[in-house]
Amino acid sequence: MDHSNDCLEYRNATPVEVVAPASKSLSHRYLIGAALARGESTVRHTLESADIEATREILCGVGAHMKPICADGNAEIAGWHVWGMGGAPKGGADAPKDCDVRESGTTCRLLTAVLAAGSGLFKIFGSGRMHERPIGELCNVLASLGCGIDYEDNKDFPPFILKAQGLNPGLVDGLVKIGMDNSSQYFSGLLLAAPLASSPLCIELAGRKAISWPYVGLTLQCLEDFGIAFQVQTRPRLGTPWNDLQTSTWQNLSEARPGCMRIRIWPGAYRPGTYLVEGDWSGASYFLAAGALGRRPVRVAGLKANSLQGDRAILNILEKMGAKIKIEPDAVTVFPSRLHGVDLDMGSCPDLVPTVATLAIFASGSTRIRNVAHLRLKESDRIAAPAMELCKTGAVIDALSDGLLISGRGTARNHGGEQKLLQSDAALSAHNDHRIAMALALLEMREPGLCVRERLDDASVVRKSFPNFWELWGALQ
Repeated sequence: MDHSNDCLEYRNATPVEVVAPASKSLSHRYLIGAALARGESTVRHTLESADIEATREILCGVGAHMKPICADGNAEIAGWHVWGMGGAPKGGADAPKDCDVRESGTTCRLLTAVLAAGSGLFKIFGSGRMHERPIGELCNVLASLGCGIDYEDNKDFPPFILKAQGLNPGLVDGLVKIGMDNSSQYFSGLLLAAPLASSPLCIELAGRKAISWPYVGLTLQCLEDFGIAFQVQTRPRLGTPWNDLQTSTWQNLSEARPGCMRIRIWPGAYRPGTYLVEGDWSGASYFLAAGALGRRPVRVAGLKANSLQGDRAILNILEKMGAKIKIEPDAVTVFPSRLHGVDLDMGSCPDLVPTVATLAIFASGSTRIRNVAHLRLKESDRIAAPAMELCKTGAVIDALSDGLLISGRGTARNHGGEQKLLQSDAALSAHNDHRIAMALALLEMREPGLCVRERLDDASVVRKSFPNFWELWGALQ
């Protein structure tokens, strides 16, 4: 059967309307900023998820106080009243203060640096794969600034004890170097902690490459909003003079090169105030991808068109694959489209890989995803896990050292009488990973009647970042 005109026909359908969840990355950062400030702040439209709950509980355990805003179901108004600790976090004197990061890598890395800038003893530990996720590079820098680190099991991995007595940049002549080969969160954690230090601290990008740079941009946006003074400097190559970047310039940085970018932060107080968390491009990506694969356009509201979030790259990826897109100042609509394979460097937007891998199996030609080797260190192995699950549809996928090679099966749709994507007895695994579960939901866009939620071994894993995902997803059916 010829389905070549399917996409054109479906483009004229009435769009399905959904609202993007709040940004998880900015929810972490703004709650941290408000908790460190002196006085009362209001942080509205925060994401309510397991990861954010872990961050809130730790912040409240070391000196902050938070109370939910009653908003009668209005998510944009909802959020938290925060009474900040007015300075550095306080740990235990004789016994460590327990700091359970659960399965949140963001909580672990950002708060490890922030707590190290405080005083007292803190025990950092988690669950799931957290004790298999390295943090030694960050801890080494914190140790050079005067923090004691005692690993309880394996060196360079949680659980460990922080012996904090403030950060002293004088011990390193005001300069530390840290890489982003495996995570940008080490760098972001130091940025958030640096205003609490005893003197100015310059953080220089080291290592071999810089993955997920846009997340550092979000951290700088947070610092600027909270009144923290900093200066971004770059240079064209090693050995050349440093150049100061103005705000309008650093906000346009799409990448950073090791040895050629550094940020100086001055000591200062986080400013209390009222803050609004923007919509999350990561959470929205599943619905935007559904617009390209499904039978009706999907309009996602609550997205900031000029956002610094790295996962805004989903728009460029969809366009590169051939999707028709309409962009508004606060919303995006994606229309049913015939997709084709592409070659993608996804080092700056790794969280999108499971989504793009699912898109790619319905494209014509092959898709190569590269520069994401660090995905093997996430909640699951996000290179092996998508390959394993998507192969159950009959797709041909090779898991490579730094990404995936996907042979697309083309754009023909299942109208009910054709071979199904999954055998009736085929089960799916989320691999205890929220992003794998949500990406697999996209299979429903090409097989009417398929219910991925019922096939998954743990559909509730989405609570980590998007608790009401399945409820909103139901609007697409």
